[in-house]
Amino acid sequence: MAELLTDDQLNAELAKLPEWSAQDAALVRTVELASFTQAIQVVNRVAEIAENDDHHPDIDIRWRTLTFRCSTHYLGGITALDVSLAEEIDGVLDALS
Repeated sequence: MAELLTDDQLNAELAKLPEWSAQDAALVRTVELASFTQAIQVVNRVAEIAENDDHHPDIDIRWRTLTFRCSTHYLGGITALDVSLAEEIDGVLDALS
């Protein structure tokens, strides 16, 4: 079972995730893509990863801007599951560059 990260653990993980911040008990990243179609392609790929991992982010879609929120809802905060998912989302986004 996942455990909430301590403040020290969270700070150490955030140092490795420069595009992410901790907000309201979640890891949050906002990114603007080249087009709406590209944004939806990213959402679809992240959905596949999330289904495979059985851990799902909240995703806000505003035209070509996506905001990802990773939180372990049943624990009310950030766990290693969220860090791993954030890293996988970064990988999807990095593959576009």
